[in-house]
Amino acid sequence: MSDKEFELLHSMLTDMKLQSPLYQPTSFWKMGSKIVEWELYEQGVANFRSQKTSQRFFAPLYPASQAELLARKDYEALHSHNIDTPPFTDKVSESRVGVPAEQFVFDGRSFSRSFLNYLLGLGFLKKHVDTTMVKTVLEIGGGFGTLGEILLGDERNGCFYMNLDIPPVAFVSSYYLQNVFGKDNVADYLDLKDQNVLDIEVLKKRYKALNSCSWQIEKLTGKIDLFVNFISFQEMEPEVVNNYCLHVRRLEPSYVLLRNIKEGKRKKSSHSDTGVETPILGDDYDTFLPEYQLIATDSSIFGYTSPDGFHSELRLYQRKSKTGDNSLCQL
Repeated sequence: MSDKEFELLHSMLTDMKLQSPLYQPTSFWKMGSKIVEWELYEQGVANFRSQKTSQRFFAPLYPASQAELLARKDYEALHSHNIDTPPFTDKVSESRVGVPAEQFVFDGRSFSRSFLNYLLGLGFLKKHVDTTMVKTVLEIGGGFGTLGEILLGDERNGCFYMNLDIPPVAFVSSYYLQNVFGKDNVADYLDLKDQNVLDIEVLKKRYKALNSCSWQIEKLTGKIDLFVNFISFQEMEPEVVNNYCLHVRRLEPSYVLLRNIKEGKRKKSSHSDTGVETPILGDDYDTFLPEYQLIATDSSIFGYTSPDGFHSELRLYQRKSKTGDNSLCQL
């Protein structure tokens, strides 16, 4: 790890300790974030996608015995349901930054499970709403930066992408996106940590993307077109998700796209260190997003069923008219 990389990771981790518990790891991630941190300090970040802890927590692989079959199935679903409108996804191909342990090539393009997962989500979005004006996208808990790679990977999209996460994952996604698109194009935590206000319109004029820490959501001002959360909300506690939703609502996205386990994440038990205290269910999002109407769900074509019978469900919300209830929801 270079001195600059060490400085960024150290600054993120040190500053997180000063933040509200709403921006720190909750039950599911408390141990996981520590293990990822140790692994990064010991092995560096250059090969993070080959590291076991990363694969377990934010760089997922297909089940080994069916990997090629399942990847092809997802690609065929994506190909058959693709709509040729922005954001365009028919040409993007995943990089090899981070030394992926698993990657598949279909029609000359490279894909991982994470890449196909997000592509299916965007396909679901485009199937149900007009996305031609989706240009400013905010994600919370974006793994190692896959959605940003997809949106920025085709210049026709003209997207500005923002991802906020807890360290050390926020550090990894900064590394990934900066190595794919260039340091000058992707602002990280050190670039902006001392600014009191993060004006989205100003940032868009200077960068292609912003990748920073979760607590900086309080500094964001302006408006976004789309908010995305895939999986990470289900790994948090309800009060934490509600706080993020309060800030998302303040930024008034036209659409909210979520991927969540329909039955909720497994609860923490005496047999496992990973789990949540209170699982997040679909109805919780309906409560957390009162200005939004649920317009579509899917856990078959664009989602999937896990081997143990849990359903990974996509949920799409659209902002209601201004005459709707704009009151803030507090737990």
